[in-house]
Amino acid sequence: MVTDVDRGALLELIASGAQVVDVLPEAEFNNSHIPGAINLPLKQLDRAASSVLRRDKPVVVY
Repeated sequence: MVTDVDRGALLELIASGAQVVDVLPEAEFNNSHIPGAINLPLKQLDRAASSVLRRDKPVVVY
């Protein structure tokens, strides 16, 4: 299910244990990202997601 969230909702999701995924290329991720975010560049997302992300936690992708 896809849901848009605002900053406040994002902070609540993170506090409740949500996984935050940044889909930017590694170089851009290294320049700026949400603290605690996981870098899974968009081109690698399908391949890497199942081995990195937990199915029992919400996932926020930006």
